[in-house]
Amino acid sequence: MNISYNDQTDLLYIRMDDSKQDVVNQRVTDDVVLDIGAEGKIIGIEILDASKNIHLDSVLPVSWKKAV
Repeated sequence: MNISYNDQTDLLYIRMDDSKQDVVNQRVTDDVVLDIGAEGKIIGIEILDASKNIHLDSVLPVSWKKAV
């Protein structure tokens, strides 16, 4: 599992499965999108406006991608 946060876009992404595969995006709320892979398994979770929706400190360790 890999958790990354981009402070420029305020997007938190949780990747459950690192294998390369095609995914279908399924929006479940205005701020949450699921990446669905083979056999309907959740491959990743995108959280938009992450700093407004969750406490980022609670999902550590996070690999921060700072804008330059």
